[in-house]
Amino acid sequence: MIRRSLLDDLAASMLELMADRKLAPGDPFESVRALAARFQVAVPTVREALRRLEATGAVVLRHGSGVYVGPNVGRLVLANPLALKPTAERLVELVQARALIEPPIAALAAHTRSEAALAQMEADLGKAAELIAARDHDRLAEVNMDFHRALAQASGNATLAEVVESVTVVNVREQLQIQLIHGDRETDLAEHRAILTAVRAGDAVLAEQLTRAHLEGVLEVLRADR
Repeated sequence: MIRRSLLDDLAASMLELMADRKLAPGDPFESVRALAARFQVAVPTVREALRRLEATGAVVLRHGSGVYVGPNVGRLVLANPLALKPTAERLVELVQARALIEPPIAALAAHTRSEAALAQMEADLGKAAELIAARDHDRLAEVNMDFHRALAQASGNATLAEVVESVTVVNVREQLQIQLIHGDRETDLAEHRAILTAVRAGDAVLAEQLTRAHLEGVLEVLRADR
């Protein structure tokens, strides 16, 4: 069996090579044989290291085409794509964590106010209104999570944005569960609009308060439902 440390070191060296070359997601990377020659290891060892990187989204392996830089190549925080469906208790813990993490991020967003993120938040709210009218609840859950991710991106802190994404991107179905329990989609939309208004106005205190109240409202319903 190949030693784990060898695979870890090889994967790290590949990431360093991508960084040195300033490769971006979607850019082609070296072939498996070229990497084997560069790092003086066997081809199967390179393939195993690449599979590890593929599992994190750092590379994309395209059969018959080659190796490409993946969308998560620069990320520090990653969600577990294989996480089991959480229990009711874990759902509460999930929202508790978000209630601690996201309000201060909303305050920071009000100070920083990334224009691109504010535009994305506005677009997400417009799409949410359309989906409520169409009664497309599955897609609505995804768009609501997009709003919270854009709010984190508005903070200008990429690591904080990754933390928020890590507790939302792989939990869309659970967020849908929460939404179905919470029930009032119009109220949810109105609360999101109020958060955006506070952020855009640069009111950090209000943005933090509104975000905390929004998530604590979901928590109350979840606890009552248990």
